[in-house]
Amino acid sequence: MGNCIICGKPVDGHVCEFHEEDVAFEFEGGSPSELVSSRYYRGTVDGYADFGLFVDIGDHVTGLLHRSELDQRLESLDLEAGDSVYVQVLDVRDNGNVDLGWSIRQAPREFRGEVIQTPDGDVLPEERDGEETDEAVDDEPPTTSEPPSSEPAPSATDPVTRGGAGGAASASATATESTTESAEEPTPSAELNRTTVDSIDTQVGSVVRLEGEISGVRQTSGPTVFTLSDETGTVDCAAFEEAGVRAYPTVEVDDVVALEGEVERHHGDIQVETEALEVLDGEEADSVANRLEDAIEEQARPTIVAPLVEDDAIDAVETEIVDTATEIRRAVMEARPIVVRHSATADGYVAGAAIERAVLPLITDKHTRDDAVYHYFERRPLDGQVYDMDAATGDVTSMLEAHERHDEPLPLVILIDAGATVDSSDGYELLDIYGVDRLVIDDSRADNEITDAVSIAVSPSLASDGEVDLSTVTTTALAANVAAHVNDDVRGDLEHLPAVSFWSDVPDAYADLAERAGYDEHACAERREAVALEAYYQSYKDKRELVADLLFDGDGEDGPQNGNLAAHVSEQFRSKLETELETARENLETRSVDDLEIAVLDTAAFIHRFNFPTTTLLLDAIHRQGSESVTLGVGEDELHVRADDALDVRELGEALTEAVPDAGVHVVGGRDGYVKFLSGEREAVREAALEQIGETLA
Repeated sequence: MGNCIICGKPVDGHVCEFHEEDVAFEFEGGSPSELVSSRYYRGTVDGYADFGLFVDIGDHVTGLLHRSELDQRLESLDLEAGDSVYVQVLDVRDNGNVDLGWSIRQAPREFRGEVIQTPDGDVLPEERDGEETDEAVDDEPPTTSEPPSSEPAPSATDPVTRGGAGGAASASATATESTTESAEEPTPSAELNRTTVDSIDTQVGSVVRLEGEISGVRQTSGPTVFTLSDETGTVDCAAFEEAGVRAYPTVEVDDVVALEGEVERHHGDIQVETEALEVLDGEEADSVANRLEDAIEEQARPTIVAPLVEDDAIDAVETEIVDTATEIRRAVMEARPIVVRHSATADGYVAGAAIERAVLPLITDKHTRDDAVYHYFERRPLDGQVYDMDAATGDVTSMLEAHERHDEPLPLVILIDAGATVDSSDGYELLDIYGVDRLVIDDSRADNEITDAVSIAVSPSLASDGEVDLSTVTTTALAANVAAHVNDDVRGDLEHLPAVSFWSDVPDAYADLAERAGYDEHACAERREAVALEAYYQSYKDKRELVADLLFDGDGEDGPQNGNLAAHVSEQFRSKLETELETARENLETRSVDDLEIAVLDTAAFIHRFNFPTTTLLLDAIHRQGSESVTLGVGEDELHVRADDALDVRELGEALTEAVPDAGVHVVGGRDGYVKFLSGEREAVREAALEQIGETLA
């Protein structure tokens, strides 16, 4: 058992099945039947035919690269017999004929590793006793003190190789370029004027000088990739010392540096091939650091402060909204990853998507990597509305691994529709040990203690001292206002989201705002229901593209198919919900307590536990459609209550603890949460709950 040289996953060999296409194989077999379909092999041109190109793979096997597999005309290929090419094995026929495909990667360094396929199994180049690894690339042009201009640069955007010595073939072709001068890490020339990251896309092929801060370091199987941030953007800079060997080992994250290198475009991304890198100190470092800080201070604060609509609940947290938007914008500018944790509910998903909609364009503008929006922003749904130790441990494990392997900065963590009660304290304390900043955006009744556990809490219940009607606001309404201040350019995209998040009694201001944006009541309802259904399936995944398709389209000419998508999924939602409602209604029990009518449902017996809808969503629907002022759901070991008038579930839990002291009662989620108890005391807890609710609300 070994480890994949790309991702480190335990495998029988050197490469996992998922990453075989990222590796260049050198074939030493003697029969076509030994070739592995889908693998990329290094070969040599044998000759042309009218219908394609013959390529020798190894010494004893020849395949056909049919002209239909080429991305250009056959006669335009600048290849001669004996030239090296990289091809993919598409099929090995029963008669021994080998069908080949063209590889867009035609240089060793464009692959993430190399493996030699022998009749006795796969081996890494350095495992060959008595053999030099550079034999694998002896067909490459001889190297000089500078690499040939036609040779593509190593991709600074390639993911980090997590083990082994993949890419040794590329290393052998480049290792000879190391000189005494490069080993001494030459300092940048003073003759070059400083340029900025936002301007280098017009300077491809030129050598530039950049000054900024190192915000990330990644060691690949080939180059070391330094992420450099200045006041205008972020760019990856590849520095090569030796395959898999750390270049400029004294340069670390947060160092203020001057870097010189050639600007190149590789697979569509701008990167800089580092020729010299110097850590600045003294007045030079202070000057650069001050320039960066001044730019961040100026750019991080929202230029426009205006709510989406006039709303007392939003007005109560205007300062917190602006401060939260500032922190999010600052994280983007400092090239810090942003991790959004939200409840796996319709409100949680829509609110998280609002922040995502605002942040992604800023990340795209800040970074030159095409995949930066996936690397610097993650949205991870939570199971419930509490940021417990399980969730925090997972986040800390991920961030420490990223920090250890790639020198990645610690993230900004944003809790949405979750984390506003003391139930999340343990999780926050774990983040605090590592100095991770955290923000909360939540419409529920938050605990005052949470203000000491997070940097900023956007919660009207805290800011208004209970004077604001919380029924007129959702977490999405809060998050959409934050998002509009994070990125004013997407404000128009967000205007319908608050209306989408209300299951009933949409405030007129938000309904009118959505209408003006092109989303009537029916369109908002379809999107709410569609997101609620999709939130249930694979609830641990963000489903970024699917959620965006459901929420951000309008029914105009640019996206009618997405409106149809929402309608289609919404129809499934209604069908599944109505089926469960029919069963639930037949088994509802109405109890009168102190002149109060309470609808009681045995959720352990009359709900399909592992089917849609969830217990909480079904109880919400029962209560909205029912005539009783209180709906009580009693499960195997959980009790959920829905009431027209505000009910403090924490006080209910305290009363149940006193009434049934052996039931192990505790409340999850604070005043708006639910009650957990020991299943053996189920009947006693139910009766005590009915009595207490009657006394409180009658």
